[in-house]
Amino acid sequence: MIRLTIAVAIGGPLVVVAALVTASGRGLPVPAVPVAIGVVALLGAVLVVTLRRSRRWGAVGVVTNAALAFVWSGYWAAPLAPPAPLAGELPAASPPSEMRLWQLPTGAIHRTAAFGYRGGAFSERRDFVMTATLVEHPRGAILIDTGFGRAIAEQLKTMPLFFRVVTNLERTRSVAEQLDAAGFDRARLRGVVLTHAHWDHVSGLGELPTVPVLVNADERRFIDGGGWITRLARDVGARLEEYRFDGGPYLGFPSSHDLFGDGSVVIVPAPGHTPGSVVVFVALPTGKRYAFVGDLVWQREGITEREERPWIVGALGDHDPARLRESLLRVAAIHARFPEVTLVAAHDPRGFATLPTLRR
Repeated sequence: MIRLTIAVAIGGPLVVVAALVTASGRGLPVPAVPVAIGVVALLGAVLVVTLRRSRRWGAVGVVTNAALAFVWSGYWAAPLAPPAPLAGELPAASPPSEMRLWQLPTGAIHRTAAFGYRGGAFSERRDFVMTATLVEHPRGAILIDTGFGRAIAEQLKTMPLFFRVVTNLERTRSVAEQLDAAGFDRARLRGVVLTHAHWDHVSGLGELPTVPVLVNADERRFIDGGGWITRLARDVGARLEEYRFDGGPYLGFPSSHDLFGDGSVVIVPAPGHTPGSVVVFVALPTGKRYAFVGDLVWQREGITEREERPWIVGALGDHDPARLRESLLRVAAIHARFPEVTLVAAHDPRGFATLPTLRR
């Protein structure tokens, strides 16, 4: 019985590791959540009985398996309460007839639904895409994020070991390569608008050295002092230009920045994932509207089902969970009031599905 207790005490943390690796898309076989609950309950009973014979190993086993149960519980569905209904109509916009919107897919990370939102299945494989967006406007074209650059494999080597272990990525073509292949004159680029400055959104900036990178003051401070997670944003030598939220409220957000002054591209502050994270609203001359929400959520269900990231994943990647929750519920209110606005989570291919790919 003592040997069984020792095995249980050590096995608990190993199951946690296996669960995290599986959710990250590496594919280790672990039980589904209901089976895991049963296993934990059984092991807990063994440990409690064994406490009478070996208090030390019994106590270690109880603690490690309680941690296992806690981690598993962070993957259970736990939808946030519905937000207050959003009043009013969509803000006015006058996008020029020449305006166009394109997707530029640069690669993907292979993960599972469980990694993206609480209640997601460990068995459901999903590709978390790294896709930039090109907005063509008569007053200058902009990119929303850049995705993976050509040097992403080398860039990944500079990141912590634990992060590399759970990151299984593949690259296609960088933004710069796609612009060149389409015969697009890079001089037409007015700037790159970052939804936030994490590595997978800035990797391609090194291939666009003359293009200004548009960030707000909070995100610029985060880039300067964000540690390893913003190291790449510092290393690529981006030419940062600050903008201010100088406009009034917009769809429930307290302030805004109208990039072209015609309502076609409006940026609002959505802090939480990083201090200066933003949502970019785009209105096309066809009447179609998009909300590029960055990493506010990783998969659309985060908004449609109001499900946050699993606790342990969010603890590693989210700067301020409370503010992130506020931002998420603001977008959830927009989705409930205006379901015709297409939600584009930065790593969910479903949001990009209606956008054409840039071609010559």
